[in-house]
Amino acid sequence: MDDIIHGKEKLLPRVISAEPHSDYTLTVTFTNGERKLYNAVRLLDLPMYRNLRSVFMAARAEYGTVTWPRDMDISPETLYLCGTPLG
Repeated sequence: MDDIIHGKEKLLPRVISAEPHSDYTLTVTFTNGERKLYNAVRLLDLPMYRNLRSVFMAARAEYGTVTWPRDMDISPETLYLCGTPLG
């Protein structure tokens, strides 16, 4: 499942688990086994994430990405490409 093909393009891995931290970072595990740390602080001032502070710790892996209550989510591509690899 870690190599999903759409047309002729290979898609990036999807999220299988997410662990929120009180400093607004997420430890994210992907379908290819990679783990990355994503810093969500930059999202907190964006209009579409205005309620993120109050629900951040409720983050969960769902539908191949990270979701929060109040219909908030983030693209798995953003998490993968902007996350810092963990050893």
